[in-house]
Amino acid sequence: MRLQLQTWQDIDIYLNRSRGIIIPIGSTEQHGPNGLIGTDALCPEVIAWRAAEQCGAVVGPTISVGMAQHHLAFSGSITLRPSTLIAMIRDYVVSLARHGFERFYFLNGHGGNIATVTAAFSEIYAEASLNPGLDRPHIRCKLDNWFGFDSIAEISAELFGEGEGSHATPSEISVTQAAYPESIRPSNLPPAPPRPRPFYDANDYRLIHPDGRIASDSAAASPAAGERLIAASAASVVTSYQAFLAEA
Repeated sequence: MRLQLQTWQDIDIYLNRSRGIIIPIGSTEQHGPNGLIGTDALCPEVIAWRAAEQCGAVVGPTISVGMAQHHLAFSGSITLRPSTLIAMIRDYVVSLARHGFERFYFLNGHGGNIATVTAAFSEIYAEASLNPGLDRPHIRCKLDNWFGFDSIAEISAELFGEGEGSHATPSEISVTQAAYPESIRPSNLPPAPPRPRPFYDANDYRLIHPDGRIASDSAAASPAAGERLIAASAASVVTSYQAFLAEA
């Protein structure tokens, strides 16, 4: 159930049975020669839609741009400042809380977002704690990474082993191939080398990772692997989301 495809009356009816919402969040950044620029937003979005079909949740608009400054030396990558993303998350949450939403489950597709999203939650809680007279529901926020569930680690290890790497991974590329087969970029690239040292700004990242990948065998990606990963992650999202809603 996608928020954008409902009417306001539909949402009023939904709020009579649930106060929860799933919000995909990701990034718009390069994913190597055969990975889509939207990978980090497309993956949690597709998985959130699948999970919502199974548990009857509403899925909000995807926050598709995040913390990606280190990718800006590659064409098409877009970044926000941390303060901008914090403000965006706060405005999403407070807007929806006005209507009665209380439980905000963020499904993330980009590791670089984690610290900033967590800081945004702290800002939201601080605003409520410092202003106890606010006419606002009791807001709770939760962050899960679609790739962080045990089932995903097991499937990735089985299918890709050490070739999973850490950026432009065959797992995430497989998910986009399953969801958008018309956009598959065939590849016979060799595995990318590992990270030799920490990277800093965008030019430094491209210096040490010239094709954008980090230690990944992205050519091993496949739509069949992607479907397994989507199904497994969606099942884990349903379990985690329902437990979040059930908290006292």
